[in-house]
Amino acid sequence: MALRNALLAALIDSESSGYDLAKRFRVSVANFWTATPQQLYRELDKMEAEGLLTARVVHQDKRPDKRLFSITAAGRAALLEFTRREPRPTTVRDELLVQVEALAWADPAAVRTSIEARIKQSEQRLEAYERQLAEILGNRSHEEFLATGNRIGPYLTLQRGISFERENISWGELALRVLQSRSA
Repeated sequence: MALRNALLAALIDSESSGYDLAKRFRVSVANFWTATPQQLYRELDKMEAEGLLTARVVHQDKRPDKRLFSITAAGRAALLEFTRREPRPTTVRDELLVQVEALAWADPAAVRTSIEARIKQSEQRLEAYERQLAEILGNRSHEEFLATGNRIGPYLTLQRGISFERENISWGELALRVLQSRSA
């Protein structure tokens, strides 16, 4: 269960509330994993019941109490076991590509609009990932960070997200050029 492992990895350094995990999944983990807040909360409850996480309640004035989750020794062992196995091959499930595949029977203008929207989304995510990368690097160069940084994992996953969004933009621009040349 990859969501479970993504949550374990997100909690490896420090405890976190479900709300903060959901925020992190929307922002910093979105370059390699997505999940709805409802999925996160359901999985956190299951993981707590299985002993992979513990939760403590923090009482708050004028706000509902919150639960802070932290990884247990069993959770660390599960994450270690996950890192030792070969990952499943990646599969692409992309509605935009289905629209493009169906171009012979589709409304080309609507497909162009979808491609333009994807380019805009990718540009926004790319900007966010580049800001996160700048935060990770601080005032260090990439070489200095790679030599001295504590957690290389977030750096590498951000680099993957950055290259993925750049490729989405490049492909989208190509697709728009092809559609434009075919309509001329």
